[in-house]
Parts: sequence; C-alpha cells; structure tokens
Amino acid sequence: MLNKNGNSSLLVKRNKTYIMKHNSFIFVALFSLASLLSGCQSSDIYQPWSKEKAKAWYAEHPYRAGCNFQPSTAINQIEMWQSATFDAATIDRELGWAEELGLNVMRVYLSSVVWQNEPEAFKQHMDEYLTIADKHHIKTLFVFFDDCWNPESTYGEQPAPKPGIHNSGWVQDPAVSLRADTATLFPILEAYVKDVMTTFKDDPRIWMWDLYNEPGNTGHKMTSMPLLQNVFRWARECQVSQPLTVGVWFMECPELNQFQLANSDIISYHNYSNPDIHRQCIDSLRKYDRPMVCTEYMARRNGSYFQTILPLLKENNVAAINWGFVSGKTNTIFAWDEPMPDVQEPPLWFHDIFRQDHTPFDPEEVSVIQSIMLQ
Repeated sequence: MLNKNGNSSLLVKRNKTYIMKHNSFIFVALFSLASLLSGCQSSDIYQPWSKEKAKAWYAEHPYRAGCNFQPSTAINQIEMWQSATFDAATIDRELGWAEELGLNVMRVYLSSVVWQNEPEAFKQHMDEYLTIADKHHIKTLFVFFDDCWNPESTYGEQPAPKPGIHNSGWVQDPAVSLRADTATLFPILEAYVKDVMTTFKDDPRIWMWDLYNEPGNTGHKMTSMPLLQNVFRWARECQVSQPLTVGVWFMECPELNQFQLANSDIISYHNYSNPDIHRQCIDSLRKYDRPMVCTEYMARRNGSYFQTILPLLKENNVAAINWGFVSGKTNTIFAWDEPMPDVQEPPLWFHDIFRQDHTPFDPEEVSVIQSIMLQ
C-alpha cells in the first residue's frame, strides 16, 4: 500500500497556537465526563463484533460506493464544521451531484478543534449534514483523528490555498504540539469522542465510525499507538450501534496494522495502486474473514482509475470510497509530491471527479460510475 506521507517540504507550517490554548480550554477542562458516561458503559464490551455479526450487518446494506467528501469551499476539517464557514448550500448541491452518480456513502472528517470551541453547534452541524446526506440517500462514515499533513491548527479563519499544492491547508488532529502531554490531551479527546458518539450512537444515517485516519503517518509511527488504543476503548464504552474501523494503509507499521485489524468490526484499508497490486491487497486481507471497505483509492497518476478499480471492488464485494469529489480549496487535483504552483489545473488530475461548475474531469469516469451504481 502506498504511503502518502505528506513530505515535510510540502507541509504548511503555521506558527499559530492550537485551540486548546484558547478560552475554550477552560470549558473543556470543566466539562463533566459524568454526563457522557451515563450513555456509555464500562462493562466487558471491548471486543470487536463477531465475524457473524459483521457479515450479517454488511449483508443488510446495498453495495456501497462513494467519496471522501469535503465541500469544495472548505480547505480543511475546521473550515467545513465551524459556524462561520459551515456551507450547507454547497454540501446540498454537491451531494446532489453524488446522488446523480448513484453514490450512496461519504467518508467525512470531523474536527476536535471545532468541538472544543462550539460543541453544541458542532453537533448541530453534524445533524444538518446528515439530514442533507439522507435526503440524497447517502450514508456517512465519520472520521475522528488524522495523522496527515499540517502539524498545527487553529480555530477561526483558515489559510488560503497555496496554488498547486495538494492539501496545503489540511490539518492533523490532534495537533502535534499537544501530543506529548497525554495527561492533558487524552481526557479532552475522550470527552470529544464520547460526546459525539453518544449523541449519534443509534443514528441510522451513520454507516460506520472510522476512528483514526492513517495512524503513524507523517513520521509519527508507533507514537500513535496510545491514541489508537484509547480511541477504540472510548468508542467501545459508548456501545454504538454502528461498526467501528480503522484502515490499514502502510505495511511498514506492522504493530499498528495488527492492532487495527484485530480491533475493527469491518476491515478497511487504503490503496492507491494499480489493479494488480490492489487485487493482491484484497486477497491478503481475506484471511480475516470479515467484510471489507476500501476507504481510500483513485490516484490517476499511480494507475488507480475508476475504470479499473471500481469494477474490481464491486466484483469482490468490497465497498469503494475514493479520495475527492469536487475540486476546490483542498487542491487534491494535484499530486501529493508534485507541487505545481504556476499551474491552474494539471493535465492529469490526481483526485476528484467534478469541477465546481459540475463539469467532470473525465466524462468516461462518470459513465463508468453510473453504469455500476445505477444498475
């Protein structure tokens, strides 16, 4: 599986303090976990679903395919969810385009930064997003934490995109500067996870919870293990009705991979390679005898195309979630490691399907997706 490690030369390093140093830290410090624990259990519920339960759950759903969704007007998770920039109109319009393709699931990143500043508004925005998605017959897979791209973040106005730079404003969650002090950090993140999960624990609009995107990336490696272990524990204590997963993505982190695979209800993975390598990945994960979801794929430069990968995934009954939908502030039409600051649009898009005016990068891709998903 390929490593999109966010080379440090491409990272946007902004010397701004993370939100925990703002006034909202006082709120979080005083936030009572007791109110959350009333909806969470601490009994022996830490084991993943049985294989039989996982298979039965998967069989109840139609074949699912969709995108990692970020509205084109948001550069990162913070800009998507904070009240000042939450853009319901764009979300509605773009999810309508997804519905026209037959796409029926979206993977969406949350933000602990926004939750710490405006927890009730954050959950209201989640509910509003889910209502819009449900109107378009789309389920959602929410993501809590992320080890990719910029190390620091701040609440409020976000930076403008850097021309030609892939994900120039995307942020790791939690911020790197806070990770050493786990005695302070982990109770706050526990409150965040449990508040969100208890609020939506039985919501049928949520398909799954993806607890941690690419743990160990951007050089974190095994230092991500404590948060990975804890977020599984926090989630299990909430006894949500939806399955939990964390996708494997890099085979050079065997201890992390082993923990992820042993604790996920549904196996998920990332693969941006050509069909032969992708098929080998699927075959290697079959031994776990659980339903599978590819939660990231489709990088045209790397030989990962809709025309070849989506049929492969459908053939193997592996749910398919590609990276990117509408080209916008994230600049993911540019490759991870090929900055093009003087180019408005590369001749071969890396990710994404549509421009903001709804014209596709490749009309043939639209036809392929519709032929599979609108059968």
